[in-house]
Amino acid sequence: MTLQIILLLAGMGLLIAGAEWLVGGASSLARKFKISDLTIGLTVVAFGTSAPELVVNLFASATDHQDIFFGNILGSNNFNLFIILGIAGVLLPLKVQVSTVWKEIPMSFAALVVFYLLVHIPSPGGGMMLGRIDGLILLGMFAFFQYYIYRQIKNYEPEETMHKPSGPLFKMIVFIILGLTGLILGGKLVLDNAVLIAKAMGVSEKVIGLTIIAAGTSLPELATSVVAAFRKNADIAVGNIVGSNIFNLLLIGGLVSTVSPIKYSPIFDIDFYILASGTIVLFINLIAWKKHRLDRWEAALLLSSYVGYTIYLISKQG
Repeated sequence: MTLQIILLLAGMGLLIAGAEWLVGGASSLARKFKISDLTIGLTVVAFGTSAPELVVNLFASATDHQDIFFGNILGSNNFNLFIILGIAGVLLPLKVQVSTVWKEIPMSFAALVVFYLLVHIPSPGGGMMLGRIDGLILLGMFAFFQYYIYRQIKNYEPEETMHKPSGPLFKMIVFIILGLTGLILGGKLVLDNAVLIAKAMGVSEKVIGLTIIAAGTSLPELATSVVAAFRKNADIAVGNIVGSNIFNLLLIGGLVSTVSPIKYSPIFDIDFYILASGTIVLFINLIAWKKHRLDRWEAALLLSSYVGYTIYLISKQG
């Protein structure tokens, strides 16, 4: 147990260092090429911090652990929305771009609705599953999202006050690569050791997927968004969360189900409803009084509500 704790702490250290490098390198890259921080958060940072989910879910699918797959996808997205956005918002009231409120957040909600409908349509062989055709539909939606991002980059006009970053392009790329490597290795260390502890406690695959693995694979998002909040970079903090949730549903869900169809259990319906409700509440809070800002009390509400659900989930296990 002592070894697991040491490795867990080492993994957290790697996550923090990786997040610092990734946010710094990505922000400098955005300024150099006159790309908005929000776009970087929705693409480079979101893809990098979603890498652990992709690896874990490919293994879960290949080894016939369907509950871990759905638990990880839904659990990670809920963790991102309620816990990570909650913590970042408590640290720094997050001023959200108008495009995020009216475009990216509705896109993440649309991705969730389509994902939900696909798994609830009975398969030809009976039962519910995410099949290869479903995976291609999700990948098609992801391609549309990438086209939207391309249009954002093409139409972006940087502010005149934007300063040119110091240092060469090579240095920025090295920091981004080091950051992604630190996040992935740190996430794996934390995840592996957390799962060993959970299994020793006799916890079910559903609960492991929704809690331990979801939290473990979301640690890169947590570290990145918290560092971004401390740096007062709300665009990367929010873009990372929204982008990661879209990546998880469309890219990871699409890739994994295209490789190997995955059976769905209705026990995860409640987690779909929680994620949908949280997304709607976030949207309503951001458009209230046209402020487009997540205040500390709203972030604390997100945080406390999901902590309560997690405690309930673990207590039922006992």
